[in-house]
Amino acid sequence: MTKKILCIEDDRLIGEMYQRALEKAGYTFVLKTDGDEGLQEAYTTRYDFILLDLMLPNKKGDEVLSVLRAKENPISAATKVIILTNFQQDDSARAGLERKVDAYLIKADITPSKLISILKNLS
Repeated sequence: MTKKILCIEDDRLIGEMYQRALEKAGYTFVLKTDGDEGLQEAYTTRYDFILLDLMLPNKKGDEVLSVLRAKENPISAATKVIILTNFQQDDSARAGLERKVDAYLIKADITPSKLISILKNLS
């Protein structure tokens, strides 16, 4: 069965780079470019993974994450969430987010092939 990925990323070029690599690797991929659109998509379709940027228009990534991880949200409870960001945070803020996600990655350090490897390890 094909794994489904929702990518919530405001930089369309980065999102399309992930899309090309992940679709080539056999994943189904949907890209949304702002927090509100991404959250709406996460509520309407079940995904195996959500790739979530922190700096998003309309609703920031940490706000999206809070809604996704809310107890009253059974749709996304089993979805693995991976933060992909270049936003620098202090250690305590980062640690708080890391407890709520399955992986916290810095975009500048992650190639598409590394991302595919991480997704396979999380499956």
